Amino acid sequence: MSTVDASGLERERHLLERSGTAERVAAILRQYITDGVFAPGERLSEPVISSALGVSRNTLRESFQLLAHERLAVHELNRGVFVRELTTEDIEDLYVVRRATECGALRRAAELSTVDLSAAEAALRDGREAAKTSDWTAVGTASIHFHQALADLAGSERISATMRQVLAETRLFFVLNENTREFYEPFLECHEQILEDLRRGRFDVAEAALDRYLRDAEALLIDLSE
Repeated sequence: MSTVDASGLERERHLLERSGTAERVAAILRQYITDGVFAPGERLSEPVISSALGVSRNTLRESFQLLAHERLAVHELNRGVFVRELTTEDIEDLYVVRRATECGALRRAAELSTVDLSAAEAALRDGREAAKTSDWTAVGTASIHFHQALADLAGSERISATMRQVLAETRLFFVLNENTREFYEPFLECHEQILEDLRRGRFDVAEAALDRYLRDAEALLIDLSE
């Protein structure tokens, strides 16, 4: 198993200026997993990461415990802490949660007087731009951001927090594919369809499209894992 490249973490030190807590360190590492910087099976080196972030080993160990509780990391005796590698059963369970959370978020958004689609719009633009240069890893990251934006439409911090954890786990599955056009391009088309329905205020139609999208994505990832 390879060890993660933590060189970019030094840029995140400013996020710890007000609070060097384990929760904040875990949030940074969670984002690196979500964005695909830290991949499944990579070792989260204590000395490398603590030095990059300028935090103590004890603080970092507490953050590792939080990530382990979220099923994003696993401690292996005498070997260290690693980004978790997931199973077919994990895929099935996560997509149960995703359908409940994301589709539920759209139902809640339909009850609100106004919704801000700017984050979803930005994520779709980012995905389109990345596709132009065939940067399919970046397209995957944009897809994660798009789905977080959908969950955020509910206006609930608990829903948003749940989605951040679930999407970080979801990103672990993307290692199963080869970052190809065939894998990611259909996602962009589905995102466009969902967003267009939301622009028109057709939340029920958007929800149905999202449900189909998530079921198709689940089936695809299961096929790849097998």
